[in-house]
Amino acid sequence: MFSQDPPRLELIGVPGMDDAQRRVHDAIADGPRRRRPQGTLPIMDDAGRLLGPFAVMLLAPPVGGALQQVGSALRFGNDLGAPLLTDRQRELADLAVASAHRCDFEWRAHEVAARKLDLAPGQLADIADGRVPEGLTDSEAMVCRMAAIMARDRSLADDEYEAAIGLLGAPTLAELTWLVGYYSALALALAVFRPAGPAGSAGS
Repeated sequence: MFSQDPPRLELIGVPGMDDAQRRVHDAIADGPRRRRPQGTLPIMDDAGRLLGPFAVMLLAPPVGGALQQVGSALRFGNDLGAPLLTDRQRELADLAVASAHRCDFEWRAHEVAARKLDLAPGQLADIADGRVPEGLTDSEAMVCRMAAIMARDRSLADDEYEAAIGLLGAPTLAELTWLVGYYSALALALAVFRPAGPAGSAGS
């Protein structure tokens, strides 16, 4: 989808992990992400090595472990409650962030989930080109638009903020803001470290 550069970071094998890295690895490998629908992209290779942004999380386990918990809460919820964004809203936002950062890895992972949620190829092409596609509900279009703006501008203008609050409400806009920040952080980590492994082989 987007241009890719040669890898910089070799994947870390399980036998070579220290205790802190192993705890982060196990939290990801044995957590809710392991229940991925058939056909979606894996988070590990056949040797159990974490792929994509998860490989980078192992480099600094105290921060990486906390960051993976943020991603898990955004995607699956936690003991405080379920996510406010719907599955389609979340994937639209994920793809808008991937497009804004030209992050091939994130795009390929979330494109699979988006197709399973009945987003059409033409709609995905629009998002890749920075447009809000037609055929979305009002709230889906708002989420897609606000995610793209926040990823690009790192803020919202007053009129954009008021429109988002009016349609989505403050709690959902807050969750969307954290989601944009989380996936922007992953895109940055991927751009800096460029972990080795199959292109587009991990989601988050």
